[in-house]
Amino acid sequence: MCLTGVDYFSTLGYQPAIAALAAGLLSPFATIVLVLLTLLGALPVYRRVARESFNGSGSIHMLEHLLPWWAGKLFVLALLGFAATDFMITITLSAADATAHAIENPFAPEWFHGNEIGITLALISLLAIVFLKGFKEAIGIAVVLVGIYLALNLVVVFVSLAQIASQPVMITDWWSALNAQHGDPLIMVGIALIVFPKLALGLSGFETGVAVMPQITGDPSDTPERPAGRIRGAGRLLTTAAVIMSGFLILTSFMTTFLIPQAEFQPGGQANGRALAYLAHEFLGPVFGTVYDISTICILWFAGASAMAGLLNLVPRYLPRYGMAPQWARAVRPLVLVFTAIAFIITVVFQASVDAQGGAYATGVLVLITSASAAVTLSARRQGQRKRTIGFGAISLVFAYTTVLNIIERPDGLRIAALFIAGILLISLISRVRRSFQLRATSVVLDETALAFVKADATDGAVRVIANEPDDGSEHEYRHKDRDERRYSHIPRDSQTIFLEVHGTDSSEFEEDLLVRGVVKHGYRVLEVYSGNIPNTLASVLLEIRDLTGVVPTIYFEWTEGSPISNMARFLFFGNGEVAPVTREVLRVAERDVKRRPAVHVS
Repeated sequence: MCLTGVDYFSTLGYQPAIAALAAGLLSPFATIVLVLLTLLGALPVYRRVARESFNGSGSIHMLEHLLPWWAGKLFVLALLGFAATDFMITITLSAADATAHAIENPFAPEWFHGNEIGITLALISLLAIVFLKGFKEAIGIAVVLVGIYLALNLVVVFVSLAQIASQPVMITDWWSALNAQHGDPLIMVGIALIVFPKLALGLSGFETGVAVMPQITGDPSDTPERPAGRIRGAGRLLTTAAVIMSGFLILTSFMTTFLIPQAEFQPGGQANGRALAYLAHEFLGPVFGTVYDISTICILWFAGASAMAGLLNLVPRYLPRYGMAPQWARAVRPLVLVFTAIAFIITVVFQASVDAQGGAYATGVLVLITSASAAVTLSARRQGQRKRTIGFGAISLVFAYTTVLNIIERPDGLRIAALFIAGILLISLISRVRRSFQLRATSVVLDETALAFVKADATDGAVRVIANEPDDGSEHEYRHKDRDERRYSHIPRDSQTIFLEVHGTDSSEFEEDLLVRGVVKHGYRVLEVYSGNIPNTLASVLLEIRDLTGVVPTIYFEWTEGSPISNMARFLFFGNGEVAPVTREVLRVAERDVKRRPAVHVS
């Protein structure tokens, strides 16, 4: 829960101030709407995500499998753009708010003032150094930081509530001002419903909650296919975190509205971006306030660490596997440098302002929650759960409305996400083309029959393979193909041949585990393999045959009809096209030694 909490609970550092700035005197009502949406919307959605995506991949993994082929891949890439927005703005906004807490502290050096960007960049650099050194050992710090932070917040809450209880006139004054400003209670509720999307930062942390699921031990009886104990523990984690945060959100929204003048929430005010710190200094003195500031700075800085960990988890998991990032994207250190450079740019563009980045952060959070709601709706529909489909569909509509409203009012998040999406798509296309001639099989396994076929031919000193595009599977198909290849490729009449067939699957997949099955069809020996990419799969199987038998095989093709340009496009997007020359090129790239490279004949 604390791993989740460095992201989720740290929003208390700025959420009450953002709520007061956005909703004014209606902040408590807007916060109640947010809490209801948290407990009745986001929590049920992510409990279901935890049941169906329990390996830490979250809702993106669900959508990847619910949406097939290229549509699913492109949707995942777009979601990764919004996830990158969410996590990157978490880093920059949290660092900016930590800077605000440091500058407003009464003991802060005078030179802090006016150097917000420099201090924020220094915090981001420190974060990068931690990851370059190694982050795994530092995870335990989260428990200490969250424990101390929540304890200090409890103290501030109790003292503030005592102040309100000793001066109940604050409540009546607030209610009178509210009625004078808005009049009808129904109008108040309506305005609260309209402005609460600006408070969406209070929903951050759910995606992190399912991302940390592999850290949950679970039950001894758990299996990799169904870790019931881990799923149950994740449900408790999400529920506990949501209840704690909801309680804090409601109490702090009332406290800050009653006890802090509205002018102090405005840019340049002492409570701007640090409402609870303002109350800590006001009612508990500069020493306790300084301790609170240090705790807040630490957890906000570590929230950036949580976001960086999320990025380092997402990017290597998807982009290299799709063939849409270079292999170095699997390595931590280069990615840390890339993300740090992006964080620097965002910080400079937004001038290290918490308020300016709030819209972008909310957009990233809301899009991820909306996508999770859509994922569980599709899952419930696929499983025939009508009532749950309707319920989750309604939640999806609410989050979609909230997202659209937030984007209309604060389009910065969409602009940043669009830049990330455009960058990801451009890099993905370039990388997919550059890596098109790589071997894509992560493993190749021949079953017993297939292994017997190739070993039997290897004893005669030659393994001759005929590439066959599966058609109707009739005897005529294999007899005609065998006759033509022997005739036009000059295969000796008494030589044994084996057919190799690739049955098409999802061509958008880049990396695959290949299983080669040996079967006998109409007296002809056939190796069958399922893959989304034909030339690379053929090359991988040929190299595996060579390694298993010690004999360099030969493969026979017939020329593919059609334009070379259209065939290249078909290869890039659909995995077929001009199979023979591409197979030869893949083999040339994979095996530089001509004597060990499987031979390709085309007739």
